[in-house]
Amino acid sequence: MKPGLQLRFSQHLALTPQLQQSIRLLQLSTLELHQEVEQMLEQNPFLEVEEESPTPFEAPLPERNATTERQADEAWESGGAEAGSEPAEAAPAETLELGATERDDWENGTEAEDFDGIRETPGKSSSNDAGDDYDPTERSSAGVSLQDHLREQVRGMRLSPPDRAALLVLIDSLDEDGYLADPLEEIAERLAAGLDDGDADLAEDLLDRLRCALKWLQNLEPLGVGARDLSECLVLQLRAGPRCEAQMIAILICKHHLELLARRDGKKLMAATGADEDLLKAAQSLIVHCEPKPGRPFTRAEANIIVPDVIVQKAGRGWRVVLNPDVMPKLRINDLYAQAIKQQRGARTESGAGLSARLQEARWFMKNILQRFDTIQRVSQAIVERQKAFFSHGAIAMKPLVLREIADELGLHESTISRVTTAKYMSTPFGTYELKYFFGSSLNTEAGGNASSTAVRALIKQLVAAEDAAKPLSDSQISQMLEEQGIQVARRTVAKYREALKIAPANLRRTL
Repeated sequence: MKPGLQLRFSQHLALTPQLQQSIRLLQLSTLELHQEVEQMLEQNPFLEVEEESPTPFEAPLPERNATTERQADEAWESGGAEAGSEPAEAAPAETLELGATERDDWENGTEAEDFDGIRETPGKSSSNDAGDDYDPTERSSAGVSLQDHLREQVRGMRLSPPDRAALLVLIDSLDEDGYLADPLEEIAERLAAGLDDGDADLAEDLLDRLRCALKWLQNLEPLGVGARDLSECLVLQLRAGPRCEAQMIAILICKHHLELLARRDGKKLMAATGADEDLLKAAQSLIVHCEPKPGRPFTRAEANIIVPDVIVQKAGRGWRVVLNPDVMPKLRINDLYAQAIKQQRGARTESGAGLSARLQEARWFMKNILQRFDTIQRVSQAIVERQKAFFSHGAIAMKPLVLREIADELGLHESTISRVTTAKYMSTPFGTYELKYFFGSSLNTEAGGNASSTAVRALIKQLVAAEDAAKPLSDSQISQMLEEQGIQVARRTVAKYREALKIAPANLRRTL
């Protein structure tokens, strides 16, 4: 085989570690970002928390012009060429901050060259451990649990030590809804096995004591706690009410005919209970006012709290988007460590090169966080500009919007918009919504225009809310009513939207 030379041209995309980190940070939720920051603070000694820094909206970055941009780019390029290089010492000390929301000088939030504003601030000594107590995800939990609430009531009861112990065992066996999770027989067997006693009658004695303790438990507040199923839970609450004929019918229904009540089968209920229509309605009213989950008020609401990433504010005749300062980590580079690396720049040691790489890693991490928040803000502002009617009139005024429209407007890739709008939330006058909520497919109208699927769901919700409870609207009727308003929606589509709104079918919405 004769040797020869061949020249080939090819194109390929190489993702640098910095770019990979930028993409990864962009798709993280707020909680995941704080976990990433905490991990980086533990791993990188050059990063620390800025505790007393002003909020990002109190200290905007200085105005930038062509000269300062060129100087910043040159300084950054020189820093990248020589690991461990420092910014100019005359530069003012600043922390990781974003400027005011009207930052029109950043043309593209996904380009690393467009970022500036990271400076090194004098760091506190390592002996200051106040930063170690900082937890961005920590939230105060002032509410008491269901078990603590019940134990507090047990303290005021005059019980013998064995009875008190049995009652506390049952309290610990409750689930988060207030139901007794395990049968009494299983609890008695576990207790007998744990006592390691050879007495064969021990489990039976424990079972009798637990049965007695269950009666005490079911008389504690909240009513219905300690029930074994929904039927018993409702009966416990109904028995505590005033004695009347409707109460007796309600208890009878809860004991034996809950399935008929769920199906709204009034005729069979009247035949089974012997009650007339008025008495049946009164009984249903009593049942509806019961709490099916007695432990619900004691569940920790912190797990369901959503902290918005951006906040929409009224600005004149329009709306503007500002970043939520509570979700923005306040980081800075420890100046003491950075100065030590700068002094050892001449000594080309292996340890010095490793520390210089960690310093550069800290800089890139802060820069990528800046890039993440700026991109979220720009995308959110573009969404607000497209959905102005929503912020004035609500979901019924939502317009059709797809990711590509925002991507083309901002000069970003569609996948970037998808990452930004996933697990990122916006606080609006109508509540807090995920950014993806503002995107929806379009449905044809008789006028030749398009209607957003979100607006159609809002219309369906309004129609169901205004319907006659005795004659609820079927999916076909809702489809016809939408068509009368010029919106063409098939019955199957109405059913899909209704299920997404967690609205029951017509037969289950009918009152007795």
